[in-house]
Order: sequence, then C-alpha cells, then structure tokens
Amino acid sequence: MKLKKTLGILGVTSLAIGLAGCVVNQAPETTSAEVETEMVEEVEEPRLIATSYATMQIFDALGIDLIARSETAGDLPESYVDLPTVGTAMSPDTEAIVMLEPTDVVGPDTLIETIKPTYDAADIPYTFIDLQSVDGLYESISMLGEKYGKEEVAEQIVAEYEASMANFQEALEGETAPRVLVLMGLPGAYIACTPNSYVGSLVELAGAENVVQVDTIENFVSWNTEELLALDPDMILLTAHGLPDLAMEMFTDEFATNDIWKNFRAVEEYQVFALDYDTFGMSATFAWTKAFDDLTEIFYGDTYESFID
Repeated sequence: MKLKKTLGILGVTSLAIGLAGCVVNQAPETTSAEVETEMVEEVEEPRLIATSYATMQIFDALGIDLIARSETAGDLPESYVDLPTVGTAMSPDTEAIVMLEPTDVVGPDTLIETIKPTYDAADIPYTFIDLQSVDGLYESISMLGEKYGKEEVAEQIVAEYEASMANFQEALEGETAPRVLVLMGLPGAYIACTPNSYVGSLVELAGAENVVQVDTIENFVSWNTEELLALDPDMILLTAHGLPDLAMEMFTDEFATNDIWKNFRAVEEYQVFALDYDTFGMSATFAWTKAFDDLTEIFYGDTYESFID
C-alpha cells in the first residue's frame, strides 16, 4: 500500500514539472565533472540550441526559449514546434548551427567523443550535460537554471524530485529487492547495462541490485552468456538502443534458440520482462516517473506480463 501511495506522489511531481514549463516562459561554464563545456563570454540575450529531445524537455520545464532544436520523434512543446532543426542528436548539422550563431549548443554528454571534435573544428560553443541518471538530470536542471536566470523554477523542480524520492525510499522499507540483469538489444546482438547507464541506474534507484557491476565508467559491457549465467539474476529486463521492434524480435529468437538461457533461474521462473522503449531510453527524461511505476510493479507487484511463456 505504501508503494501505491508513493507512485501517486511521483505522478504529482511529473504534473508539477509540466506546469513549471507552462507557467514560466522565457555563457556556459563547467559546474561538475559530468558537464563538458566550452567557455564563452556571457551575453544579455542567449541564443540557445537543444540537440536532443531530453535537453528540449529541460529547457521547456525551465521556461527558456530556443532558437533551434534537433529533429525528434517525441512530442514537442508547442513553443518549439516551428523552430528550425539542426539534424539529429547523434548527427547534428554543424553548418546549420554555425549559420544560426548560437551562444550555447546543449546536448547529452554520452555524445562527447563523437561530436565535440566537430564542434571544436567549427568553433561552436557547447555544453554537454549528464543525462545518464535521474540525479544527473536534476543536477543539469540546477546548472542550466542558474546559468540562464531560472533559479527559482529549477529549485522548485529539484525540491519536488527530492521530496518524491524521500517518500519512495521510505515506502521501500521492508520490501525484498531483486537482483536484476538489464540487457539492451541491438539488431542482431545485445549488451548488458551497467549502473552507469540510464536504465541501469534506474534499476538501482528503484531499490533493486544491478548484477552487472564494473570498476570503470562504462555504460554497457559485452559479456558472454556464460558470464551472465554465473551472476544468477532474479530477473532479466530487456530494453533497446533503437529499432525496438527488431530488438525484441532478436531477443525472442535468442531465448528460443540459445539453450543456455534455459539454465537461467530467471527464465525458468518466467521473470523476464520487456521495458517500454519510449519510457526507458538512452537519456534521462521526465518520463522517469513512468519508469518508476513500471519498475515498481515488476519488482514488487505481480501483474506485469512476462516476455517469455
């Protein structure tokens, strides 16, 4: 009963975040080890570009205007619908960005290695923010709120998050936490999610133990099936990097044709669950509240449908 009540609180938090983006409408500096940024002089009228759906959500919640955005399949805030686009999150159009003369281009830090050299070569000012965990999401909200004069809105959003998490942790007292293996599907292959990945961090934040632990900053590891079997997880969660339908078809074939999976206790007990791709993506978004609903039902309930039968 405590968990159900807490999920209601999480839903209220999600609503409050959305309201914050409606009520308030509207140069980079390093604030933590998780934020990679190029130093630029502050200007009175910032010209900002968001290069991912997750960063657009943050700017919308803070009530900050943009001059351009990335292409995305997600539902856009009304004020951003007609903005010019500058390519996708993983393949930004640097020529289009340069033409817009931005003061800051903001995107997730998972893309630093591939995109930073291109930005440097084009002399584009940038900030890469940590969206690899829910904590990173709210740290980024605080940083951007302080930078662009939305401190009060940011503080309210963060305070609501902290209150919700405190209630959730209290509700977890006495619950038996499962040991969980999280697999991310790719067309024709899969990788294991570490606690440094967004989905992996969500699992631990929801009270469970991620059985894949590493001493590095790796988000994902390619461990063979025998190594995963030795971890003996209570549950296996399945998600996708992209093309979720193809990824789930791959998992269906993998469990049907690779006999070693039959030796997993989680498979024997039908404790294998597919996660919603739109909720459990690569970057932390405000959909984490829905993710908590799903994980809570999987970990502590008994109505979530098994992926295998």
